[in-house]
Amino acid sequence: MSERGLTIDTEGLGLTYGRREVLSGVDLHVEPGERLCLVGPNGAGKSSLLRCLTGLVEPSAGSVALDGIPLVDIGRADLARSISVVPGQVELPFAMRVEEVVALGRIPHEHPFTGARDEDRAAVDAAIARVGIVALRGRDVGQLSLGERQLVLVAMAVAQGGRLLVLDEPTVHLDLRHQVEVLSLLARLSSDGLTVLAVLHDLPLAAHFFERLVLLDEGRVVAEGRPRDVLTPRRIRDVYEVDPRFVPSLA
Repeated sequence: MSERGLTIDTEGLGLTYGRREVLSGVDLHVEPGERLCLVGPNGAGKSSLLRCLTGLVEPSAGSVALDGIPLVDIGRADLARSISVVPGQVELPFAMRVEEVVALGRIPHEHPFTGARDEDRAAVDAAIARVGIVALRGRDVGQLSLGERQLVLVAMAVAQGGRLLVLDEPTVHLDLRHQVEVLSLLARLSSDGLTVLAVLHDLPLAAHFFERLVLLDEGRVVAEGRPRDVLTPRRIRDVYEVDPRFVPSLA
């Protein structure tokens, strides 16, 4: 995976649900190949920002551009081939083998009449190898551990071949070992040139695995930059309303 990652730019981005302002005046720039994490308390607007950036929700104000092209001018098919979204833990309605789930990532590329081609099957094999789950081939995803399932979902996104990988709470419900496995994988994918954008609640993990953090509170960007500059004791106290001593690795 050597293709250059996507550049993301937002200007004055705002989002309103009914009378509730969810995002306001969000200016964001993400370099290609950058690994960036959105942090903030519940209701800060993190997931809503991801939805705006991936075209799932149309902002109420401002703009989003990918590689300098306004998001509104990018067709749905091109968007699906450019952005790989890792869903949260999902329950499949029926048994599916690992390679079948990973192959779902190739749907945006498949021929509408002939289906999967050799290049699609090769992409699935490469994604499984890249994520390190070759040993899981042939197994029913429903019988895997939560950590293993999350790796399968990441492999599905890798097979999709997007230049931007988006993840909303990719480590939720995972034990520490699987959290580290998933986040280490994201670091490797970023080093290959992929732009990685994630939402995390675990501040120590976010600070360790991501080069840059964006701290949101009440729909606004409070701070952005290196983890040690963003997650200061004062901001932990002001934004999260807790004593920073409860986050010892950041105190």
